[in-house]
Amino acid sequence: MKESDIVLPQAVREKIVEVEERLGDRPKLARMFRRCYPNTLETTTELVEDGTSYVFTGDIPAMWLRDSTAQVRHYVPLAAGDADVQRIVEGLIARQVMYVGIDPYANAFNREANGQCWEVDETERNPWVWERKYEIDSLCYPIQLSYLYWQATGRTQIFNADWKAMLGAIIDLWRVEQNHGTDSPYRFQRFSGPPSDTLTHEGLGTPVAHTGMTWSGFRPSDDACAYGYLVPSNMFAVVVLRYGEQIAREVYGDEALAQRAADLRAEIDAGIAAHALYEHEALGTIYAYETDGMGHYNLMDDANVPSLLSIAYLGYVDADDPLYANTRRFVLSAHNPYYHEGKFARGVGSPHTPDGYIWPISLCMQGLTSNDVGEMDALVDMLERTDAGTEYMHEGFNPDDPQQFTRPWFAWANSLFGEFMLKWVDATR
Repeated sequence: MKESDIVLPQAVREKIVEVEERLGDRPKLARMFRRCYPNTLETTTELVEDGTSYVFTGDIPAMWLRDSTAQVRHYVPLAAGDADVQRIVEGLIARQVMYVGIDPYANAFNREANGQCWEVDETERNPWVWERKYEIDSLCYPIQLSYLYWQATGRTQIFNADWKAMLGAIIDLWRVEQNHGTDSPYRFQRFSGPPSDTLTHEGLGTPVAHTGMTWSGFRPSDDACAYGYLVPSNMFAVVVLRYGEQIAREVYGDEALAQRAADLRAEIDAGIAAHALYEHEALGTIYAYETDGMGHYNLMDDANVPSLLSIAYLGYVDADDPLYANTRRFVLSAHNPYYHEGKFARGVGSPHTPDGYIWPISLCMQGLTSNDVGEMDALVDMLERTDAGTEYMHEGFNPDDPQQFTRPWFAWANSLFGEFMLKWVDATR
């Protein structure tokens, strides 16, 4: 793994020592926490001369707006009392704002404008852009990180004119994508790789009707949506528009911008209520994963976040919400085509990885959305016995043979494991 130029902040070092002491009876878990919790800082974070922070994803050298936020979220509670954590997170927010200003439809970016890319795709190209798969959540995550950081620290330095322009641009784009088929300038085609890497209908994607929700070309797995209204991502948009409304009003004193966020939030939320519910014959009313607004539903969940499993974690509903509870039962059952069981684990995977594989991200998210200590204990045990002896998390693994896994270096999964471990330790020790 790459060594970064970061010296671990004092607050991070102290948290590691604290948790290791509390895990004195679980030495392997203690070692896993020591490796995973600081992994983003030790291997994927670079402090750039312009004051920003470049946080790449691991074994792929690009920075995803989504992954970079998730990779540092577990450090945010430490930021109030540690200037080094503040420098890292504020620098990341500044770089995310810069990237959205370069291309709000892109999901992943280069450190410099060097023209590197995953593939030369048929879409608008920019030398800063590593990949231009449009995903709603790519725009949600920078707002989420900024809001959580503000709430944790009270620091408003991040909310400059560029940040305000970013919020306005995101609202404008989501408005356009409410009418994707007629108003959107976005097209994406890739002529190599699996069908999930490209959009049909000459790069426009499958047809959708107007619903009030906003369209997404791709899922947070970077796989193409089967139907263009990705429900958990629209729920995430509702959450961050509420954040944006509060920031516009309380930080900028801009009531017009606050109202723009509030109006769009209400329309998307109404669209979810009108078009995203499905009457399941065994489980009752649940949320669908995707819909087109024309009566078609995709009933599944994917390990990548936002997911249906994660909507309580993201703050769209409480964990005890009846609709969420029904949906969670669906996700964690054989009714979900990407729920798998094996000798060593059971949980949610993704069509992005080999059939039958389970993702540690989904196991951690199951724990983070549970208030059942027994369920959390079982998940911790699963994570401990499926690391393939590496003491790190991976992307996906074979639940019958955890030595078979994808991505040996995946900082998002390591960070989420650290976050789940903090919750579990607080609940049980």
